[in-house]
Amino acid sequence: MGSEGEANIPVIDFSTEKLKAGTSSWVAARDSVRRALEEQGWFIAEYDQISLDFHNSIFSVTEEALDLPHETKMKNFNPKPSFGYMSKISNIPLHESLGIDDATVLEACQNFTKLMWPQGNDRFCECAHLYAQLVAKLEQIVMRMVFESYGIEKHYESHVESSTYLLKLVKYMRPTKEEDKVDFVSHSDKTFLTILHQNHVKGLELRTKDGSWIFFEPSPSSFVVMAGDACMAWSNERIKPGYHRILVENENEIRYSLAFFSFQKDLIKVPEELVDEEHPLQYKPFDQISFIRFYVKSGGKKCKYNVLKAYCGT
Repeated sequence: MGSEGEANIPVIDFSTEKLKAGTSSWVAARDSVRRALEEQGWFIAEYDQISLDFHNSIFSVTEEALDLPHETKMKNFNPKPSFGYMSKISNIPLHESLGIDDATVLEACQNFTKLMWPQGNDRFCECAHLYAQLVAKLEQIVMRMVFESYGIEKHYESHVESSTYLLKLVKYMRPTKEEDKVDFVSHSDKTFLTILHQNHVKGLELRTKDGSWIFFEPSPSSFVVMAGDACMAWSNERIKPGYHRILVENENEIRYSLAFFSFQKDLIKVPEELVDEEHPLQYKPFDQISFIRFYVKSGGKKCKYNVLKAYCGT
């Protein structure tokens, strides 16, 4: 179920028939998930709920959305930092993205679609909503495994009820000069969990537990699942945040990516079961969106100190 190939790459099979709770394959996957998140903060999920046809469809509508006029995309505003349209940012010049907040909610996808296509675009709306639901299912399986592996299943349902999801449609333009090839420097996300999926153009690099960097080899059924800073804090630093960066080398093709981010609406608190003599409490309860605003004001990725510790460390 869980295997590690070259360069410490954990690949975990989330095929439907292998993931019945309580079976030996479930337990093996659960243990592999926890080990990967504790050792390096990420793993590759092989997930059969996204067919090749649907993979092609969701990237087709993603390209369609990101090809809209700049003035139209600017309407995708969100007061939460980085949740809406992003483009032409000095330190990430190749990156452009649109965001659908609460993407698992049909009305949210409908509202985004009406904003981008006042005349309507049922294909986009249906694809985006179905994609969000399918990836949310993967996220919830992963989190159920995490809660179960720590013996705190009783907290899982309240965690799911507090979860909200952001779907980002991302485009990386072709680099025109050498210094533009590194578009996102090494960083961890401020999310609870991040799930990344992309087209065939490579660009995502992942930091392994031994500190080396590897390119993610994309495929229609492969998803990168990463712990964010919020998950690290919730676990009382048992789980590591997944460090990654973007290196855009292909000058002939455009890289498209789908980033699925999970957040908590309620205060994030370290479960009392995860606090002991070996793991003293590291973080006070905190609001995730307020932390993100604090992070942005602190300088974001340019900040030289641990922003989360500064915000809510004990």
